[in-house]
Parts: sequence; structure tokens; C-alpha cells
Amino acid sequence: MRRGPENCALMTRSKSFLSQPVSSYYLLLVSTAALTGLGLVMVLSASSIHSLETSGSSFSIVLRQFIFLLIALPIGYLASRLSIAKWKLVARFSLLGSILLLGLLQIPGLGNTVNGNTNWIAVGPIVFQPSEFVKFFMILWAGSMLAKHEESKAVRSNVIATLVPTFFAIMALIMLGNDLGNAAIFAAILVCLLFISGIRLRLIGFTTLLGLALVGGLIITVPNRMRRLLAVMHPFSPEFYKLSGWQPAHSIMGLASGGLFGVGLGASRQKWGNLAEAHTDFIFSVIGEELGLVGTLVVLFLFGALILAIFRIAIRASDPMVRYTCAGIGAWIMVQVVLNIGSATSVLPVVGVTLPLLSYGGSSLIAIYLALGFVVGAALRDPAINMAAKLSKK
Repeated sequence: MRRGPENCALMTRSKSFLSQPVSSYYLLLVSTAALTGLGLVMVLSASSIHSLETSGSSFSIVLRQFIFLLIALPIGYLASRLSIAKWKLVARFSLLGSILLLGLLQIPGLGNTVNGNTNWIAVGPIVFQPSEFVKFFMILWAGSMLAKHEESKAVRSNVIATLVPTFFAIMALIMLGNDLGNAAIFAAILVCLLFISGIRLRLIGFTTLLGLALVGGLIITVPNRMRRLLAVMHPFSPEFYKLSGWQPAHSIMGLASGGLFGVGLGASRQKWGNLAEAHTDFIFSVIGEELGLVGTLVVLFLFGALILAIFRIAIRASDPMVRYTCAGIGAWIMVQVVLNIGSATSVLPVVGVTLPLLSYGGSSLIAIYLALGFVVGAALRDPAINMAAKLSKK
């Protein structure tokens, strides 16, 4: 079949647009908006039964998520307008701020335990998860440290000596709250930052093996974590199904029953009490059941577009701190998506992390928008992107 001149011209224009720097900026905005909108719809669908049982209204949880979004949007906008000088000032104190935030969890009366994890701070009606904000603050701090090493042309091993002990200390503070999932995210972010900084693969491999050994030790020494690991291989076996295999088993059931186009929006059967945390950790399963394979592929495509846009903006950044921080944010979102979807598909153990922009959770949503605001600001400081964006508004 021959391609007509109109189709060839359209393909040429598409390729030309994607090759332009401004395409990353619009790809970032469009994918973020699409994931946020889909997230609100799926939180409503996945939480309606649980919300009706706990509050008497099917809309109470999604309304809270909408309020979180109204808070996140101006924070993201302000973050995009902050100058590099001010971000560097924030980076100087971000490590101390991270330690203080995580330290508050250990104060009796402030730290709130949910499902065995003490990773929430409750002050009256306000409840938030410090580790979500610490992810961004630690990436910001690491970006400033890596930039200093690059500018001073320091020995690469100095980077490991700076980053590894500090990240391990933050992971130890998180593990005081028994939150292995977020500790694993910090470990993965550390490895990605070391790789981006140009450290020799041999040293990265050694750091990775050390981290895996620590994580393995934390899993083996706690029976519940060990059962979760074993349940990944046999979630439907009588030994695990009623306990640690329940969530991965019903997650697989939901994904399997969705077929190509799903059973229909709002028609999920697993969310009727079978699938715990349907609107948070396992929202991907509800998407697969209600929107089918097509829905899950759309989600993967949108995340792929978002992460690609972030890395493309990072590559073009002229300031090394901005470059490393944007790359770290891209790595953070990528790692968290892999861990969440890996848990939902029973490829990885259930680690209890949210799916960025899609899952319910104010701390996660606000922290992600804060980080994406930083990336938008980095894009707008690029002269080529800034000029093209201004011309498109005229």
C-alpha cells in the first residue's frame, strides 16, 4: 500500500516536532495531565465501595484526592517559577530537613502506624507521609553534591563516599518505621544517581550488591516479609493464598478478567473487598480489570512518555545541579512505577508503594507535583524551549 503525499507530510511534521526541544516540554505537560485525570477517575472507581462502607458516601475519598490536587497544582507552579539560586539554597538545607522530617516519626504522639509501618505524621486532622517529600529533598541534595564534584573535578570515588553513607543513613531512619518499600526506592534512586554521574560500573555493582545484601537480610529476618517473597512464586497455593498470597492472587485475577477492553469502568469485582488497598497500592489491577489490556498499555505509554520527557529535559540542562536533579526525579518515578506494577502483576513482592499520579494519596501527589514543577522550571530555562513555548501562546 502506497503512502499518499498527505500521510508522508504528516509523518514528516510529526518527526520534526518530536525532534524539537519544545516537544519534551509539551510531552511532560500532556502526560502529567493525562495521568492526573485518569488517576482521579480510577480513584473514584476503585475507592467507591470502601468509601461507602467507611463514610457513607461513595465520593468522600475522591473528593479528598481532588482537594490534594488543588493543593498540589499551585505548589508545582511555584516550584516551576523558583530560580536556580533559590533551589541551590534549598538544596543546602534539604539533607537536614530530611533528617528532621524522618526523626519526627519517632516522637511518641506524632508518628502514626498504619498496617505495621510507622511512616505517617498526624497533627490533628493533618496526616502526611514524610518519606514522599524526603525523596525529592534527597534527590535535590544529591544533585547539588554531584554538581560540586563535577565542577571541582573531584575523584569519582569521592562521589560514592559522599552519597552512599548518607543515603544508607536515610534508609536506616525509614527502616525504623518498618517501611521496606520506600527504603528500597531510596536504594534504587542511589544506584541510578551513581550511574548517571559516570561512576565505574564495577563500583556501582559493588554498591548494588551491598544494598541487595542488606535488603535480603531485612527480608530473611522478618517472617512476614519472607512470606511475601515466597508468595510471589506461588500466590494461589494453599500455603500462601489466605495470607500473604491474597493480594497478589486477587490482583492477578483482576488483571486476567479484564481481557482486551476490560469489564467496564466501575464494574470491577475485585474491589468489592477482595483486593485490599484497591485505590492505592493496587490501582493498576483495577485499571486492568475495568479498562483491560488497552487501559494498562495506555498507562505504560503515558509513564514512558513522562519519564522520556524528564530525561530529555535533564540532558539539555546547562546547570549540572539541575541536570542531576531532573535525572534523579526521572529515576524516582521510573523505579516507583516498576515496583508498584511489579507488585500488582506478582513479578515482585508486595512492597506497599503507590503508583505516581494515579494512586490515592495526598503526600505522594503533592511531592510528585513539587518535583515535576522543578522539571518544568528546568525546561522553561532552556532558551529554545522557552522561546517556542512563548510563540505557541501567541
